[in-house]
Amino acid sequence: MNVAMAMLCLIWGFNFVIMKLGNGAFPPVQFAAFRFLLGAIILLAVCFLKRIPLPKKSDIKWYVLCGVLQTTYFNIAIQISLNYVSAGLTSVLTYSMPLFLSIMAHRWIPGETLTRRKTFGIVLGIVGLFLAMNIQLGGAFWAVLLALSSAISWAVANLLFKLKLKHCDTIQFTTWQMVIGAVGLLVYSLSFENGESHWGIMPIVYILFSGVIASALAFVMWNHILSRTEASKASVSLLLVPIVGVISGIIFLDENLKIATLAGISLVLVGIWIVNSKGKEIRKGESNVVDRAR
Repeated sequence: MNVAMAMLCLIWGFNFVIMKLGNGAFPPVQFAAFRFLLGAIILLAVCFLKRIPLPKKSDIKWYVLCGVLQTTYFNIAIQISLNYVSAGLTSVLTYSMPLFLSIMAHRWIPGETLTRRKTFGIVLGIVGLFLAMNIQLGGAFWAVLLALSSAISWAVANLLFKLKLKHCDTIQFTTWQMVIGAVGLLVYSLSFENGESHWGIMPIVYILFSGVIASALAFVMWNHILSRTEASKASVSLLLVPIVGVISGIIFLDENLKIATLAGISLVLVGIWIVNSKGKEIRKGESNVVDRAR
């Protein structure tokens, strides 16, 4: 599972570079729509070949809600907020998702207790992101809230999956929520977005990587990991994604590396280690459970 999580962070982190390049060729939401439409088509083909059945009628409402929250609203909120808030601050607000998901899991998922140790690790990781992402404070307050709402919508979608759809086939869930989310993105782009598309070999490569690798494959991996791991432990590891994005930008886009970035990366790594390690607080909690059972 650790190997799968590392691969996922590498894929989504490098996709920051691909998205920056892709947004230079297409309007942002349109690029996201192309990306997820391609991912959905690939996954529909996989479902057909593997003979994965259609979702149950009783689950459809949850698929629709997850598709709207995790794909449609999430991407639209990010793209709008980027017009008014710095990219670094938007990334940090978006990847504060683990904190919200951990709080929700503590409240609604049995056995997923948000201990002081986990809380400290998550907060430390988010502070590390603030250092690493070259934050420029400022911008419209409503745009800051919009970026924060993208994290909340992503957290809610993950919570719904854990509570309502954990019994579903991972590929089935990923496919149909992506179909629904991609259609929503395309409708929004056609209705509200301006700008020209510049097609060529490299723009097609950007769509192929983002659609096949960073969408179809990566979201199947993420939902598989989430279904088998505590929400807090799985989600906090995603703090590595923007860190990989920063490093990828330095390597492939000649962006600058600062001392604050290195310090931030260190804090993120320490925060992830704290959440995923078993400390005295956890052992004490387990001991109390045993004592009560006696």
